[in-house]
Amino acid sequence: MRGTVLNTAAVVLGAGVGIAVGTGIRPEYQSTAMAGLGLVVVAIGVKLFLQSKNVLYVAGAIALGGILGTALGIDAGLHALTEFVRQRVGGGAHFNQGLITCSILFCVGPMTLLGCIKDGLEGDIELLSLKSAMDGVGAFFFATALGRDGGFGVLLSALVVLIYQGALTLLARPLRPLADDTDLFAEITGSGGIMLMAIGLGLLAIKILPVANYLPALALAPLFVLAGRKLSKRKHVVADL
Repeated sequence: MRGTVLNTAAVVLGAGVGIAVGTGIRPEYQSTAMAGLGLVVVAIGVKLFLQSKNVLYVAGAIALGGILGTALGIDAGLHALTEFVRQRVGGGAHFNQGLITCSILFCVGPMTLLGCIKDGLEGDIELLSLKSAMDGVGAFFFATALGRDGGFGVLLSALVVLIYQGALTLLARPLRPLADDTDLFAEITGSGGIMLMAIGLGLLAIKILPVANYLPALALAPLFVLAGRKLSKRKHVVADL
């Protein structure tokens, strides 16, 4: 759990400094900074998506995952929960955006899963240490760009990181096959990349998408790979007959 604690502390530190700095930044500068962050998030999303080995698996996972997420009301429920928290802590207009955006951004990605598995099985926190530095910097810039109101949402995303990565670390042993299987991991990464691109589009004010509804895609992508393997084996058996 050392890596997760370090990651959580980095987000808290980055967001805290960002809140202090962002208080004195003019709104037009904050808007410019947010657009720049949007471009960076889109670029990271594209990079992750390109790691997919079969775009059809990612497309199927995103489409079906989005339908499943919409049916379950994941995004609506997340926004309702965030709004409940905002009212209790007295957050401002950008509180929800900071909390939801950074929670997804800091938790979706290959470094999260790999780092937590290494931490849980080997006590190796090198990967999570690198992620902590990146998340800390990201939290600083998001808190700065969103101002004081949104910065507190970014700060609270550290709690999500602690809970989510802590759970992954505790489940490291059963999750290890996902990290060891390059095909499974590639499609999980590709699906996560699509979600990051969706976040980037929202930050750029191009299109606001219910990103949380696509979270089931992270579970569906490896299932599609496994189903594809079974189908391929059956075809080979039939061909041999």
